[in-house]
Amino acid sequence: MIDTTVILPLIPVTTMAAEMKPSLAQELARELSLCCPSPDEEMDTVARYHNHEVGPNQCCSVVVQRIAAPIETVWGLVRRFDEPQTYKNFLRSCRMIAGDGGEVGCLREVHVVSGLPAQCSTERLEVLDEQKHAIGFRVVGGKHRLHNYRSVTTLHPSSYSTGGREDNDAAAGGTTTDCPTSCCKGTVVVESYVVDVPSGNTKEETCVFVDTIA
Repeated sequence: MIDTTVILPLIPVTTMAAEMKPSLAQELARELSLCCPSPDEEMDTVARYHNHEVGPNQCCSVVVQRIAAPIETVWGLVRRFDEPQTYKNFLRSCRMIAGDGGEVGCLREVHVVSGLPAQCSTERLEVLDEQKHAIGFRVVGGKHRLHNYRSVTTLHPSSYSTGGREDNDAAAGGTTTDCPTSCCKGTVVVESYVVDVPSGNTKEETCVFVDTIA
C-alpha cells in the first residue's frame, strides 16, 4: 500500500469553490497554465469531464488542489474505487457490492466517520479513464442528505520549485543565504460535483459543506 503521507500538502494548497460559470473555466485555465507543461491539452480534459448539467434546485462546485507528488503516485491512490478511505479522511470503510472497482458499473458502499450528518452511501463508478487520469462516480443510495450527487476528479501533471532562504544560526550572528532551487514533479487535482440542495439549506451552505468533506 502506498503511504498516503506522500501526497499530503507539502506545498500550499489552492482551493477554489464557485458555481460553474464562464469565469470558472478562465480560473482553471490560469491555474493550469501556471504549472502544467501542456495547459491546452489539460484544459481539453477539464472541458470534457467537468461539464455538469445543473438543475434548478442543485448546486455545482469545483475544488482545485496542488499536490507535491508525481501524477503516477497520486493516480495510484485516486483510481482505487475500492479504497477511497486511503485519501478521503471522512470515510471510515468501504466494501464492494458489485465488481472489483476496476471497471465502470462497479458499486461500493462507504461508511463515514462519526460526527457527520450521514451514515453510509452507495456509489456507482461512472468514469474511469486511465489515459486522461479521470475518475467519476454517482451516489445511488444510502443514508445521507446528498441526493443526486455525482462527482468527477481529474489529475493533471505539473511542476513546482523547491528552495528558498535559510537562516544560518542568526541568533549567533549568522547570515541568511539562498538555498538551491530545483524543479519537482507535482499534480493538480480538479474535483467537481453537482448535488441537490437539501430542504432548508442554501446553495452556498451546501457547497461549503461538500467542499469541506471533499
